[in-house]
Amino acid sequence: MSSIIAERMRDFGTETGFEALAKAKALEKQGREIVHLEIGEPDFDTPKNIRDAAIQAMNSGYTHYVPAAGIPELREAIAGYISRTRKIDVSPEEVVVTPGAKPIIFLSILACIEYGDEVMYPNPGFPIYETLIKFMGAKAIPIELKEENDFSLDTNDFVEKISDKTKMIILNFPENPTGSILTEESLQVIADEIKNRDDLLVLSDEIYSQMIYEGEHRSIASLPGMKSKTTIIDGFSKTYAMTGWRLGYGVMRRDLAKKISQLIVNSNSCTCAFSQMAGVEALVGSQEEVKNMVEEFRQRREVIVSGLNSIEGITCKKPKATFYVFPNIRNLNMSSREMADFLLNKAGVAVLSGTSFGALGEGYIRFSFANSTTNIQKALTRIEDALTTL
Repeated sequence: MSSIIAERMRDFGTETGFEALAKAKALEKQGREIVHLEIGEPDFDTPKNIRDAAIQAMNSGYTHYVPAAGIPELREAIAGYISRTRKIDVSPEEVVVTPGAKPIIFLSILACIEYGDEVMYPNPGFPIYETLIKFMGAKAIPIELKEENDFSLDTNDFVEKISDKTKMIILNFPENPTGSILTEESLQVIADEIKNRDDLLVLSDEIYSQMIYEGEHRSIASLPGMKSKTTIIDGFSKTYAMTGWRLGYGVMRRDLAKKISQLIVNSNSCTCAFSQMAGVEALVGSQEEVKNMVEEFRQRREVIVSGLNSIEGITCKKPKATFYVFPNIRNLNMSSREMADFLLNKAGVAVLSGTSFGALGEGYIRFSFANSTTNIQKALTRIEDALTTL
């Protein structure tokens, strides 16, 4: 009997972070205490003013269908925020709101990429990029992020790999899993290569734009002539500890915004109304709790980087942004996946294999330091003790 599952689903990948979380939860059910450093989720509550705004919105009737591209209040707030932070002029008509930032990635590839097109993406990088590129029948072209370059984009590699078949370039800076950022010089190299290409879109995932500890965020959309070639992806999950609210957005050309909105109508209809009103408060209300959260992450960064570098066989670059570190474990003579399994089962510390972020992540593992300093220190002690048994 033939399968009812379409062939394109055969090699469909996913985020392995949720698989690692499931393994850790299974061990906890057996009575094991696990330190969770695998999931990229702030361990803070959503700020109270944002929660209160959602409650008020629900009580005011924001519980029904709303426009597919988002409610006017939120689109206006996003347009103002992006205009201010990226130093470009953005109108509400260029904003599309979605349930989380991932749909913008999916829908942009769906709307713009044909079978056989080439799409460039960072590797190691957020695994959804490669998965969706291949799912659409396109060719995934990895841009290598090298440790010796602080995991920033290798412009020589980029220039060598871009071709006439390249129809999309995915950037993710600040970057998951490495915490790296892009320099102005690197952005300019990319812009110079594509400035005369009308058939190419840059998908710039800037979800960690407010979690920077060194330097400042730079968007390729801010460079002369690049706004019309760029879709900015951003959202509320990381900055405002709103992962469960499912609220993200894209900023793009008006003609593309209309097409993405059509896809939304035909898929999820719209994004939750009262979540969107909470998003308005997030952008226009007090930013004090966000500043406090980022400062706490900065302090945790010092603890985890110092602690990992003190463990024999591990070296760890200090990330300039995000709440991730991507230490090198090659001297421990285990594959990335073997090490992740070892740390979970032997040390009771849940982490992710570097290969969860692409083949070029071999030799590394990712830690999320979106956990308390106490738990990070506990994890470091457990890791060091476990490694002495090898």
